[in-house]
Amino acid sequence: MSRHAPRVTRHGSNRICVIEGDGIGHEVVPAAVEALRTVAPDLEFVPAEAGFECFEKRGVAIPEETWAAIDASDGILFGAISAPSEDVPGYEPVILTLRQRLRLYANLRPTVSPPLPGLRRGVDLLIVRENTEGLYVRTEWGDEGSAVALRVITREASARIARLAFELARKRRKKVTVVHKANVMRKTCGLFRAVALEVARDYPDVEAEEMLVDAMAMWLAKAPERFDVVLTPNLFGDILSDEASVWGGGLGMAPSLNLGDGPPLAEPVHGSAPDIAGKGIANPVAALLSAAMLLEVGLGREREGKRLREAVWAVLGAGYHTPDLPGEEGKTVTTAEFGKLVCAYLRGEPWG
Repeated sequence: MSRHAPRVTRHGSNRICVIEGDGIGHEVVPAAVEALRTVAPDLEFVPAEAGFECFEKRGVAIPEETWAAIDASDGILFGAISAPSEDVPGYEPVILTLRQRLRLYANLRPTVSPPLPGLRRGVDLLIVRENTEGLYVRTEWGDEGSAVALRVITREASARIARLAFELARKRRKKVTVVHKANVMRKTCGLFRAVALEVARDYPDVEAEEMLVDAMAMWLAKAPERFDVVLTPNLFGDILSDEASVWGGGLGMAPSLNLGDGPPLAEPVHGSAPDIAGKGIANPVAALLSAAMLLEVGLGREREGKRLREAVWAVLGAGYHTPDLPGEEGKTVTTAEFGKLVCAYLRGEPWG
C-alpha cells in the first residue's frame, strides 16, 4: 500500500514494531521507545526479534513471528545489526532483507549542524538514497581467482526515487544534486542520471545540478553548506551519508528513515558497536532522531516528531552528552541518563 498516508490500526493509534537487533541496539532503542511513549502516549509497541544474535540462537535472522509483527504494524523502530564480513551459511543481511522484502525503496539520511562545541555551523542537507537495487541486489559469483557482482539500475526505481527527492526539495531550499559516475559506468549510472534529469523537468521551481561521485565526496568534505537534497544510487548514498555524518557529530548522531510500500522503518545509521555494548555509554541521539523521523515523516505526526527532535536538541544545547561527543566533563551522561533528560524535557519537568 502507499506510504503517502499513515496506516491506522483498528484501535485508532499507530502500532510500532520494535526490533532492538544486536549490540548497542539493546541500549539505544529502549531510550528511543521511552521518548516515543512520552511524546505520543497513544502509540502501541510490539517487541520483535531479528539480527545476528537471533541467528546464532535460533538459526534464523528474521523469524516468522517478526514478519507477522511487522505486517501488523504501522512503523518499525530498528536498532543495530552485527553483520559478519565473511560468508556465514544460512545468514542473510537483516536490514537489506527488510528493505527489499518490504519494498522500502527510499533511504532518507539528513545531516544538520548540532548544538555542540567545535562543530561547523550551517550544514543542513538530506541524502536521498535509492534503497533496493544497485550493487546491493546481492547477486555475486566467483572463485578464489576472480569474483563478479551484478549492478542493477532500472528506469522505474530511478524515477520513483528521483521524484521523491524533488518533492522533498520543494519543502526545503529547492535544490537537488544528482550524484552519479556516468562518465565510467555509462549504462547503469547513465540510466540513473538520464531518468533523474528527465524527472527534474517536471519541477521547474527546483534547481537541479549533477555531480560525479568523486567530486561530490570532495565538495561534501570541503563545503557541505552548498548542498540541500542529494540524490544518489544505493552504494554511493551509503558511503556519502557516512562522510556527511562528520558534520552532524558522527555516526552516533546520524538518523535515517526507510520509506516505500511497506511500513516505514527508522534506524540509526551506526552499527552494533560490540566494543562498547553493555557499558551504558552508547550515544542514543541517532536512535532518538530516527524515532522523530518515524513520527514526522513516516507516520505524518509532524507535531510530535518536531517536539521530539526539539527535545534532543535542547538536551544537547544544554551541554549534556555521551562520552563520544565533545563537551564539559561534568555533563557527560550515560545512554539511559540522556534518554531520561529528553523525556523530562518533553514532560515539562525540571531537568538539567
